[in-house]
Amino acid sequence: MHIDSATTAMEQARATKNPLRKLYYWTLHWADTKYALPALCLLSFAESSFFPIPPDILLMAMCFARPQKWVLYSAWCTAASVAGGVLGWFLGWGFWEMTKNFFFDVVPGFTPEIFEKVRHLYADNAFLAILTAAFTPIPYKVFTVAAGVFAISIPTLILASIVGRGGRFFLVGAVIRFFGPKAKPFLEKNFELATVLLLGLFIAGFAAIKYLKH
Repeated sequence: MHIDSATTAMEQARATKNPLRKLYYWTLHWADTKYALPALCLLSFAESSFFPIPPDILLMAMCFARPQKWVLYSAWCTAASVAGGVLGWFLGWGFWEMTKNFFFDVVPGFTPEIFEKVRHLYADNAFLAILTAAFTPIPYKVFTVAAGVFAISIPTLILASIVGRGGRFFLVGAVIRFFGPKAKPFLEKNFELATVLLLGLFIAGFAAIKYLKH
């Protein structure tokens, strides 16, 4: 699969019956359209509270297509993700009783057991817990919503998110900008495999929460 082909991505989305895979290919197709940057911002914003697809996928494709804009793309991705994290905080803080069934029943990674583990992590060090979730495959959305539920301060959430999300997205952009020419032929030839592996990494992140220390 060529990562710059919106048509191919949509064909792949129609061909697969896996709903999560459909979302992946639908996400990828935006990279080769004039709406790529708005799509990246919307995806990054939504992923911080409920959307299952990580914005890294679209960010990578956009940086490969226009590597000279990696700083712009990474910055917008970070800003939108942090803003989405604040939305997650407000959902947890003011609307948890109304929305918790949706999160527990529909959004991957949300379970009462995981929420209890996150509560203990916040009691130990809320800033470090959020920063870790923001930078790693551990699902950031669980921590943003839980931050509101457990009344973690918004400044703590925002600062930790800027450091974690910014570090992650700028790292992705920088690697592609400075090492992309060497990596691009392999990734273009094996891009589907790379996206599946990244998906597996994020699924592993969901599973990792179960083993975090209290």
